[in-house]
Amino acid sequence: MGLRARRSVLAVPASNPRFVEKARGLDADAFFLDLEDAVAPAEKEAARAAAVAALAGGGWGEKVRTVRVNDTSTAWCYRDVIAVVEGAGAHLDALVLPKVTAARDVQWLDTLLTQVERAAGLPVGRIGIEAQIEDAAGLTEVEGIAAASPRLETLVFGPADFMASLNMKSLVVGEQPPGYDTGDAYHYVLMRILTAARAHGLQAVDGPYLQIRDVDAFRRAAGRSAALGFDGKWVLHPLQVEAANEVFAPGQEDYDHAELILDAYAHATGVERRGAVMLGEEMLDEASRKMALVIAGKGRAAGLTRTRSFTPPA
Repeated sequence: MGLRARRSVLAVPASNPRFVEKARGLDADAFFLDLEDAVAPAEKEAARAAAVAALAGGGWGEKVRTVRVNDTSTAWCYRDVIAVVEGAGAHLDALVLPKVTAARDVQWLDTLLTQVERAAGLPVGRIGIEAQIEDAAGLTEVEGIAAASPRLETLVFGPADFMASLNMKSLVVGEQPPGYDTGDAYHYVLMRILTAARAHGLQAVDGPYLQIRDVDAFRRAAGRSAALGFDGKWVLHPLQVEAANEVFAPGQEDYDHAELILDAYAHATGVERRGAVMLGEEMLDEASRKMALVIAGKGRAAGLTRTRSFTPPA
């Protein structure tokens, strides 16, 4: 799978036509049409049809197009997959599978997707999977989940259900629990998800911050996971989209510097046949190149263009 930009992943209730229409015009990198938590049980079937119509109707530009189905323990999941992929598989980039607790959940979805793709005449394997880690059981199995399928593109942290599964003393999703005044209560969870994702070449996306109008608090929460290396965060409101796009993209100066490092190192190793090189007062080596690749990759995915060019030393 190629790298997809997922700085901002917009949650869109599939059953709400007004939200769907508004989402088309927002500058989110990705979106998911939600068939799970945002849809009442009596509306599940209608929401499937609405998701198909929304995808087939187009107007999404370059956004990554996904649908969150119901989890595998429900009576709706298999029908969600069949209806959405048969009806709009050609317009779909990935399915989001919530409440993943073991590799078998992802493997089941992979198998079902393959069957439906073959029956519908779609390219087998093109539709990706995003696995949502939402409880203690899922976190303990996250390494196996990350290795479960070649379709897997992303691990997503689901903070609300996770907080409930730990009996965490808080009702503010994504915020530090009362009494936790040192460090970050979510650091271990985020690092474990991130490490499993990177070990298997996957992206890692942080979950939502529910206080939608407190943009400063959203930036603080997003900044913590961005600093660790997460690729993006779920957003619930237009105000959060712009903030996420900014927080999870490198600054212009960092992006330019990363591109200069790559150019200087390529020139030194390819032209001058040297394994270490100076860029101004900075010593570069292979580790420098790897770090620069990360920043440059994030910048390119975010659509940044460089403002400084490399001049080989005389």
